[in-house]
Amino acid sequence: MTESAIKGQVTEDMKAAMRAHDKERLTTIRLILAACKQREVDERITLTDEHVLSILDKMLKQRRESIAQYQAGNRPDLAQKEEEEILIIQHYLPAQLSDSEVNALIDAAIKESNAATMKDMGKVMGILKPKLQGRTDIAAVSAKIKERLPA
Repeated sequence: MTESAIKGQVTEDMKAAMRAHDKERLTTIRLILAACKQREVDERITLTDEHVLSILDKMLKQRRESIAQYQAGNRPDLAQKEEEEILIIQHYLPAQLSDSEVNALIDAAIKESNAATMKDMGKVMGILKPKLQGRTDIAAVSAKIKERLPA
């Protein structure tokens, strides 16, 4: 396995943010690197781009959940901070897929796995997850699959 090019880019951007005295960007980049380092230590692995993409996806999901909670708690200042972090994290993700591209991938995965009911959803997600990692919201894809598969 080769070391992650994304992680290398994040490290370079951290140095640039330090030079530019961009504290907000630097803080978010350090959070990304800390999450990467934590996974490397916990699992005793060298991260690949796939690993880093899954970490970034998880970070985005956490921030989206935080935004919903902050808005419910009438804290727009904290919600704004989370939105700014999302923009920085998204910079390291591949180009996002359009709805039509996601729908086409879902249709192909259902056909490939011969999924007939909700019991087959795991097979469909198993096919889709590597293709969609970091390129769309996996929870939204899961909801679309549930709409298409009968109970």
